[in-house]
Amino acid sequence: MGQPKAPRHGSIQFWPRRRAKHSVARLRSWAQENKTKPLGFVGYKAGMTHLMVLDNHPRSLSKGEEVMVPSTIIDCPPMTVAGICFYKQKALGWQKIACVWAGNLSKHLSKRIQLPKKATQKFDDVADFDDLRLLVHSNPSLTSIGSKNPKLLELALGGKKEEKIAYAKEKLGKELTVEDVFDEGVSLDIHGITKGKGFQGTVKRFGVPIRQHKAEKTKRGIGTLGPWHPNRVRYSVPQSGKMGFHLRTEYNKQLLKVGKNGAELNPQSGIHKYGLLKNAYLLVRGSVVGPKKRAVMLTKSIRPNTTMTKEAPKINYVSIKS
Repeated sequence: MGQPKAPRHGSIQFWPRRRAKHSVARLRSWAQENKTKPLGFVGYKAGMTHLMVLDNHPRSLSKGEEVMVPSTIIDCPPMTVAGICFYKQKALGWQKIACVWAGNLSKHLSKRIQLPKKATQKFDDVADFDDLRLLVHSNPSLTSIGSKNPKLLELALGGKKEEKIAYAKEKLGKELTVEDVFDEGVSLDIHGITKGKGFQGTVKRFGVPIRQHKAEKTKRGIGTLGPWHPNRVRYSVPQSGKMGFHLRTEYNKQLLKVGKNGAELNPQSGIHKYGLLKNAYLLVRGSVVGPKKRAVMLTKSIRPNTTMTKEAPKINYVSIKS
C-alpha cells in the first residue's frame, strides 16, 4: 500500500497560530438590526443529539420527507444587565466615556471584577453620547457546569438611538432571556474557542507525513528547517507547539428550536459529561466549536446565506439517549 498524500494541515489563513486570551470569544463587529433588542447571547455547549425533521428546503430532493439532522444543544441561562456603557465617536474611533452600574449586582460577579461600592453615576447624568451598549454577565451557577464565575461582556443593541435609551433604562438590573433575542429559524454566527490539545508535534499539529524507517534521527519530524541561505527559519516551517484553544467563528448556523424547559431533553442520568439541563435551550443545526461546558457567543449572522430557509423545519423526534 502506498503512502497517502495530503496537503499540510494548519491553514496560514489563521496566522500567527496564537491561543486565545480568554475562554469567551471577543467580538469586534455586529450585524445591523432594525428591531430594538440585544444582538447576541451567551450560552454553554451541552452536547449533541440528532433530530428527525421534515425537510422544508424548496430545492431539496427529499423535500417533504423525514430526514435526520445532527444538532447541538446549547444551555442558555438568563443573562443579567449589570450596567450600560456609553460611547462617543471621535477622530480616532469610538471612545468609552461613561459606564452606569445597576444597584443590585450579583455576588458572583465579584469573582470576575471588583464591584463598585455604589453607583457613582445615574443614567440621566450622561447626556452627550453617540451610542450605548449593555454590560451583561452570564449566570453559570444556574447550569450544571460546576462553575460560578460569570462571563462579563458588552452587547450591542439594534434600533434607533432613542429606542436604545428606552430599552436600556427598562432592562438595567433585570434579566435577559434567549427568547428576547432569537426566534426559531434565524441564521446565527457562533463565536467560540476551540478545544485545547496542549503541546503537540508536527505530525498532529500540521499533518506533515511520517518519514520512512531509514530516515535519520526522527520519524515524526520534518526533514529540514530551511535552506542555508537565507540563513533563517521561515514562519511557514511547521514546528512543534501548543495546539488548539483558538478563537474561531462559524457562520450561518440555523436555529432549529428555542426550548423553554431543558428538562424535556434530559436523559435519566443527564447529558454525558455535562449534567442536567435546567434552563431554556437552543437546538442549532450541525456542530458547534469548543468542548462541552464551554461558553459560546451567539449573534445574528453578519453575512447571512440567502439560500437558507427562513422558517425552521418541523421537528418530529428528538433523541434524548445518554
